Amino acid sequence: MPHTDNHLTRRVFRRGPVAETRRVVELLRREAVGGFLLVGAAITAIVMANSPAADLYQRFRDTRIGYEPWHLELTVGQWASDGLLAIFFFLVGLELKRELVAGQLRSARAAIVPVFAAVGGVIAPAVLYLAINWGHEGVDGWAIPTATDIAFAVAVLAVVGRGLPASLRLFLLTLAVVDDLIAIAIIAVVYTEKVNLTPLLAATVPVAVFGILAHRYADWFALRRWAAWAVLLPLGVVAWALVHASGIHATIAGVALGFMIPVRRGGSGLAEQFEHRFRPISAGFAVPAFAFLSAGVAVGGLTGLGEVFTDPVALGILIGLVIGKPVGILAATWLTVRFTRSALDPSVRWADLTCVGVLAGIGFTVSLLVTELSLTADSTTLEHGKTAVVIASALAAVLAGAVLALRNRRGKQAAATRSILP
Repeated sequence: MPHTDNHLTRRVFRRGPVAETRRVVELLRREAVGGFLLVGAAITAIVMANSPAADLYQRFRDTRIGYEPWHLELTVGQWASDGLLAIFFFLVGLELKRELVAGQLRSARAAIVPVFAAVGGVIAPAVLYLAINWGHEGVDGWAIPTATDIAFAVAVLAVVGRGLPASLRLFLLTLAVVDDLIAIAIIAVVYTEKVNLTPLLAATVPVAVFGILAHRYADWFALRRWAAWAVLLPLGVVAWALVHASGIHATIAGVALGFMIPVRRGGSGLAEQFEHRFRPISAGFAVPAFAFLSAGVAVGGLTGLGEVFTDPVALGILIGLVIGKPVGILAATWLTVRFTRSALDPSVRWADLTCVGVLAGIGFTVSLLVTELSLTADSTTLEHGKTAVVIASALAAVLAGAVLALRNRRGKQAAATRSILP
């Protein structure tokens, strides 16, 4: 057991600085709104895909637009996953840099728990998926259940998890950021079949110019809203198009550009300005549009659901997200606390961490993206994989909501008991 002497141990999940806590609370509030829009878009897509409008929905999703000589003649669905999600990943890159420069990841002591928890939350689902699918054609989908959808998770948190300690909200955010970083690396390395070096090397030029201008004229871009649209956006579009032409998933360009934005410690800078400007676009349009175009799977009634639950790919996703995620996060957190001679802060209980672990099982956005990248060989398997992601995310949300609601009820009962005691 870890030491409990206050002089020998350090507390993990302690409440952070007031400014950082306020920033996280505001960020989670905005993510919660986006999460509700995301869920609404996904439900609409599922209803349409299983209604008389299914053919119209499919034709719209498969409509091809764009300029073929530049390798940009894509379906509407591909424009959503390759283009719109680049906005989401731009904010992921921006948030990752903020965490490294001014957040929890700045300090190795503070970062060790969420980083190892995120790693555990990636390894356990992947192992469970591989154990179920080893020797089957769907083995390439092992990364599908490794992702966490922060917007969807925070939407659940906003409804029933307001009593959760602020430190755990920050932990969930940091864990999701590290989780997204791992997912980005997997997408770039594992799901890139062939790399064309010429456009990839060419992409470094607009990315570098983007970074130089963002740093040198940060105040100018912060004060004049039109400047970023007129100067930085064209550079970003060129970088995105070149990365797309290279064969690497184009959302990686969004991460690289987000990492180019300067972050100012302890004050409002360009990163803060861009987050305020672009998060509503991402949460209010880009991610819900992707969810609408990706989550529309034809269930096919009870027979179709029966086929899903007997497909090893779907089972691997379901078990990976609903069981693997919380088990991996809790195990990694316990081992980290155990072997770093640490103790949980008195305001945090293992039951609270279990809630966070179950919430992290909501994969959705990035899981759907990885499904589309990994299960392209067979359309039936692809549909089963997407259905499993939707069901697993919904199940994780319901389980987390139930656990959080039970926790809140017990907390209120304990408070009422204390108030009537002499």
